[in-house]
Amino acid sequence: MVRWYRNRIAQPTTNDEVYGYWLFVFGILLGILGILLYLTSYPDPGSITGEGGIALAAISLVLVMIGPVVRLPLRRTATLVSYAGAFVALLAVVWFLLEYPGWRDSGMASPIITLYAFGLVLIAVGAALVPVISTRVVPPEGEAPDEEVVDETGIEDLEPEPVPADDEPVDEEPVADQPQESKARFELYEDRGGKWRWRLRHRNGNIIASGGQGYSSRQKARQGLQSVQKNASGAELIQQEKEVEEPEEPADAPYPPGESQGTFDVYEDAAGEYRWRLVHRNGNIIADSGEGYTDQDEAEDAVERVQGYVGEADYLRIDPTAFEVYRDAADEWRWRLLHRNGEILADCGEGYSERTSAQDGIESVRRLIDEEDAVEIFEDAAGEYRWRLVAENDEIVADGGQGFASERGARDSVKRVRQYAPEASALDYSDAAFELYEDNAGEYRWRLRHENGNIMGDSGEGYASRTGAINGIQSVKRNAPNGEVALPGEAVDLAEGDGPDAGEGTGDE
Repeated sequence: MVRWYRNRIAQPTTNDEVYGYWLFVFGILLGILGILLYLTSYPDPGSITGEGGIALAAISLVLVMIGPVVRLPLRRTATLVSYAGAFVALLAVVWFLLEYPGWRDSGMASPIITLYAFGLVLIAVGAALVPVISTRVVPPEGEAPDEEVVDETGIEDLEPEPVPADDEPVDEEPVADQPQESKARFELYEDRGGKWRWRLRHRNGNIIASGGQGYSSRQKARQGLQSVQKNASGAELIQQEKEVEEPEEPADAPYPPGESQGTFDVYEDAAGEYRWRLVHRNGNIIADSGEGYTDQDEAEDAVERVQGYVGEADYLRIDPTAFEVYRDAADEWRWRLLHRNGEILADCGEGYSERTSAQDGIESVRRLIDEEDAVEIFEDAAGEYRWRLVAENDEIVADGGQGFASERGARDSVKRVRQYAPEASALDYSDAAFELYEDNAGEYRWRLRHENGNIMGDSGEGYASRTGAINGIQSVKRNAPNGEVALPGEAVDLAEGDGPDAGEGTGDE
């Protein structure tokens, strides 16, 4: 579905955009089918055909309303409200099926219709929260800040200049700066990873520019946007007379269609369940589903989801430090600040029940680490010096993770955290992300986790080092998006690996 949408309609910004579109289309088709069924039920609309037609039409309205909600960049609260409304409305449909055709005689018609209408209202309320808690539109400098939507008059639409005919004089005089009415507006918003971003959206809905990076706060994103507004109109246009050498593609850039070195092998295991595995041309398995599916269609859908998410899925890059969020042996979420030399500079000290809580803890560290009053240096029972970071509510949000022989050692540790924490990267779980972890055998593995928490695939094998596991992730990101799919009974294309990927997928190359 994602691939069809990308090829036939437009390049989606998220997979939710695609799923919302298909829900909307399916809702329309279901509504048409329901109307036709009801019309064919005459002269007996109380028959099963009439009942089914009414039910399908009611379900179609729910899908038509929930489709745009899925497409829109709503915050989690608004999405949950809309989903709750859809559930209530569908519950009313089930109630209708149980009571029809005698629902009017039994007095159930009014409560069923009321419940259904309440569900639709909830969906609408969730969608209406978008301008309040989701996208924030930023007015240009000098405009009233309380306007929700403002036409940007400081941005010009650059149209191609007409070529004058040979007999037409060419005006050599520069054209005075006369701002045209803009057909675009700037939007300031918070993405699903908690980062603030800006984008310039044309009135036709297309995004024609974006900041390209996330900001830790709304204020910083606004400052970045204001810098663009201030400098863009007077920026010099440099025309390159010589061909500029194209920058090298990143190590995990997907292969174009037809050039992938991997094939998704969908097969039935000994237990009668269907699974998938990504097989490199050299015969190595570089990824697998990690779970079985009841039928072949489910396994094929899982492959399609992986192909849609894996290309954009991020993984932790430690350069030179990064915050790693992981799940410990007690099934609790934790974070730690890692240096690329392997040293743990700080950790959370306690576990969290949810991943988002651990991510919030990271932001608390960034906010509090420079405050002297928030850092406590103390001597433990073993005579070692330690430090901890304490929030305003006296909750410990971070500690050094180890003891030091002297108080100076503890203070030097705090200085290093202050140096690295503000700019240390953290894994962005927008849509999906690769998690790198160490198993009980001391081997490194990865898994592809969706933002909803579901694991979509894993490495299938352990690696002796973190570098080996990262190489495996890069191999999957290169080969999975455009890999062919071999169904049960079809042979997987294997060949001697003599290309750039030869030898990958075997652990530590």
